[in-house]
Amino acid sequence: MSACAETQFIAQTVKSVGKTQEQKQVNASNGRYKIGNPYEIKGVWYYPKEDFQYDESGISSWYGTKFHGRKTANGEIFDMNEVSAAHRTLQMPSWVRVTNLENGRSLNVRINDRGPYAHGRIIDLSRRASQLLGFQKQGTARVRVKILEKESRIAAAKIKGEVDLAKSGSPITVDSLPKPKVSSQTLPALGSGNADTTPQLAPPPVVQETQVASNAPTRLSTSDTAIVTTGPVSPTNVYIQAGAFGNFENANRVRARLINVGPVKISPVLINGQDLFRVRIGPMASVGEADLMLERVIEAGYTDARTLVD
Repeated sequence: MSACAETQFIAQTVKSVGKTQEQKQVNASNGRYKIGNPYEIKGVWYYPKEDFQYDESGISSWYGTKFHGRKTANGEIFDMNEVSAAHRTLQMPSWVRVTNLENGRSLNVRINDRGPYAHGRIIDLSRRASQLLGFQKQGTARVRVKILEKESRIAAAKIKGEVDLAKSGSPITVDSLPKPKVSSQTLPALGSGNADTTPQLAPPPVVQETQVASNAPTRLSTSDTAIVTTGPVSPTNVYIQAGAFGNFENANRVRARLINVGPVKISPVLINGQDLFRVRIGPMASVGEADLMLERVIEAGYTDARTLVD
């Protein structure tokens, strides 16, 4: 009986220690895997979903001081000096490759928040990410955002595994899972003023500004774990897309309704083997002009309209 009691005590102790260790890991990040329900912002509905095929080009913005230290949508703590981003529909956390189409810089970024809620933006980067991609001072940039499927699945499995293990009290950890590289660098401590516009901030640690002529990307090392690459830059245009239709007559009716709004055209495109007819206005001369046009199209009743870069 003594031996049985001792064995039971050891088993309970291991279970308790394992639970404590796992719970500490979960609490340390304060993050959870989250998709979320459909929601409405300013008359526009968004439908979060798990998407491992996401690939979109549009306009990026960034956010910083106002949200620094506050919880993100999946429960983590936002640090504007780390590389992260907010997306309106992608699962959290997930990893994306963000490419600045204006200078060719690319960076792997972790999605852990919801936003942006300004019409005409597809992603909101942390201040640090905007610095590394070279558009902090500019405020916005034309970008391509592509999901990193392998890294995203690993991130989801790790968090789900930690939660399940914490619930079961297992001492097993999942720290051995391969981890994606994180682009981050410590910036000066926050002062009492507006850190977003302080001129003393360290510039992005990029070793060159020249455009790369070859097709092979050049690696720009920012630290042992943070890597920005730069590739060739191609011309892009900004459009407002009111919708994409499988039937030409439907597309033509929308074009007729928007004819007085701006230079609207119907552009045929083949996507996943399906012929679609896109109703677009543009190209726009600037992001500001595109923002104004987008609001006009939304006010005309096309709440699914969006700003695209092509």
